[in-house]
Amino acid sequence: MISGAEAKHIGRALESVAGWASEIIVVLNADVQDGTEEIATGYGAKVFREPWKGFKDQKNSAAQKANQEWILGLDADEVVSSELRTEIQKVFSEGCKLEQFSAFSMPRLSWCCGQWIRHGDWYPDWQVRLWRKNAAQWEGGNIHEKLTINGRVGQLHGDLLHFSLDNLDRHLTKISVYSNCFAQDRIAQKYKPDIFDLVVRPFWRFVRCYLFRGGFCDGWVGFYLAWQTAFACLIRYAKVREALSNNTICLTSPSSSSPVTPVH
Repeated sequence: MISGAEAKHIGRALESVAGWASEIIVVLNADVQDGTEEIATGYGAKVFREPWKGFKDQKNSAAQKANQEWILGLDADEVVSSELRTEIQKVFSEGCKLEQFSAFSMPRLSWCCGQWIRHGDWYPDWQVRLWRKNAAQWEGGNIHEKLTINGRVGQLHGDLLHFSLDNLDRHLTKISVYSNCFAQDRIAQKYKPDIFDLVVRPFWRFVRCYLFRGGFCDGWVGFYLAWQTAFACLIRYAKVREALSNNTICLTSPSSSSPVTPVH
């Protein structure tokens, strides 16, 4: 696990693996002073303080510290459900799947505005989080880091629970932080957004999320998330245009908060 200032959430995440994980490793941002470290050590975690290097490098650093052959990667606001834990334990007790696959993906179920989101762009939101140590590495840019696997990826069906949004203010903060990371990546690639990026992409994101992927089934929250998806898409590309126009960009580092999944 990598973490920022997550005293409010990390205990729930660590409790879901304590007692059955062989070891718990947390790479904590060097500037965190909210008690996250004390909570982590209380669950038997080995805590390593490191300056923020970006998601990809921070996650690779955590994985390199693992002593076991297989690694389960979590964010501080995620919880292994009892169904997923049972399924993982079954995979290891039987052993046959461990010979067939180098990693396993699992569906992630997110909690937002008082309910589980089971449709739209938010579910099943497959995540590769269990992998053989020497068969995978985090790669990519500042925001779209991805676990590259050398070998076959199997599927687990128990949910990884994601408590990503305590309130809408936190959601809006994430949009701001991740849009800055997105803009930094695109500028490095010398990408200049056009009318397609500023108009067609956001509109399509809403239609895809709300209509084609059934976001309407999640009630008013599904409607909000579809518009949020479109807005997040628009502001990302708008920030790239702004930065290119001003020849600068203000980057808000997420180093003092928990790494979380970018808004879709």
